[in-house]
Amino acid sequence: MAKHRIAVIPGDGVGPEVIREGIKVLTTVQRRMSGLSFEFGYFPWGCDYYLKTGRLMPEDGLEQPERF
Repeated sequence: MAKHRIAVIPGDGVGPEVIREGIKVLTTVQRRMSGLSFEFGYFPWGCDYYLKTGRLMPEDGLEQPERF
C-alpha cells in the first residue's frame, strides 16, 4: 500500500477553502484506488495562530512538517 503523509498548512484568506477542497479530492481518490492511502497532519499556522501566540509558528515549526 502506498501511504502518503501530507502536511496541511491552510494559511489565511482563500487558503483554508482551497485546502479543504483539495483534501476532499484526495480523500475521494483514496476511496476509489485500492492500495493508496493519505494521512494528513494539520498545522494551524496563520494570522489566528499569530494573534493567539504572538508567533507565526512554534519554535520547532520548521522541523514539525519534516516527517510528512
